[in-house]
Amino acid sequence: MINIDHCSFCDKHKDLVGKLIVSHKVAICNECVDLCSGLLKDGKIVNQTAPNPTTIPDPKAITEYLDHYVVGQAQAKIVLAVAIANHYKRISGPGKELQKANILMIGPTGTGKTLLARTVAQYLDVPFVIADATCLTEAGYVGDDVESMITRLYTAADGDIERCQRGIVFLDEIDKIARRSESSTVSRDVSGEGVQQALLKLVEGTKCKIPAHGTKKNNNAETVEIDTTNILFIAGGAFVGLDRILQNRVQGTAMGFGANLSHKLELDSEPTTPDDLVKYGMIPEFVGRFSSYVNLHNLSKEQLISILTQVKGNFVGQYKWLFDQDSVGLEFDPESLDLIAERTLKTRTGARGLHSELERVLLPHMFDLPRYKKQNILEVTINKTQVNTPMTLLQENS
Repeated sequence: MINIDHCSFCDKHKDLVGKLIVSHKVAICNECVDLCSGLLKDGKIVNQTAPNPTTIPDPKAITEYLDHYVVGQAQAKIVLAVAIANHYKRISGPGKELQKANILMIGPTGTGKTLLARTVAQYLDVPFVIADATCLTEAGYVGDDVESMITRLYTAADGDIERCQRGIVFLDEIDKIARRSESSTVSRDVSGEGVQQALLKLVEGTKCKIPAHGTKKNNNAETVEIDTTNILFIAGGAFVGLDRILQNRVQGTAMGFGANLSHKLELDSEPTTPDDLVKYGMIPEFVGRFSSYVNLHNLSKEQLISILTQVKGNFVGQYKWLFDQDSVGLEFDPESLDLIAERTLKTRTGARGLHSELERVLLPHMFDLPRYKKQNILEVTINKTQVNTPMTLLQENS
């Protein structure tokens, strides 16, 4: 054994520490062991790729990181990365009063809106919460008020006010709080236009008091003050029916037998304008708080197959791990993957549809996995026939 008399981590001599634990080529002292143990107990895992909070992230580095987890949506990644970089410039520049650029994501279900926001937060190593806009109501009504999002962000930051004030809030299903029409509502809309009104100051930047221990607000509860000026808000929604508003804007509203409908509009290439969103039912003041628009598009069959097999955390890899827990291998032939992607395209549910298809195909096998090993079945191969077989028939044959 090599004679080692210094700690390989802190380089202290063995005479300067209590104990030196020596392996074949390395050594660690008791002080470094205590330090590592404390870090593990705190549960704070440092993201090695994350930029320092005082440095400006490189948009190219952000998009490259997103490419590992999100398939396609190249333009959306660029818009998101540039908005993130500008946001960090704004909060890092001393003495500069720059307007905050919150981000609005528009696209069909299953195209990666939530995943993009979560992955960006993971890269930046900042607290992140997803808030369902459909659960929000005006203060004083049944449901969550808008400040409950900040309470959840404070909890995600482990009670660290500074980290909380640099966090990211993702407002999901934001299109569901659109008002009923462009004109003023006659009755009080506490979960639609009312929520938009309540969000205005919070999204733009204000100081709000939230319960210090995650409890509901009351006069006796201890509170902390959170400044939302540097909290980045990313909103996402499918905005079903927005395409008709875009089509009317570009083609006009000509109707009747004499209308010229021969030109087919490529809506994917048509940018969304603030006026389109106002016509959809978002109030102008709310739209004005989101200066960066990200348009996401439906995924192709090739992209769906990539989500199944190639990206980090891909679906096939997840199910292979589940099968491996019962010592059974899992394989898919190329035709089966093609068919799963085709079936998902028909349902128009995007990446979420892939998960549903895999559950349908693999459920009978997963039910019998504990018995496969006893029957000496060491591998399951999924082919085109199994994908086409209805679930009920698979259960009868299992």
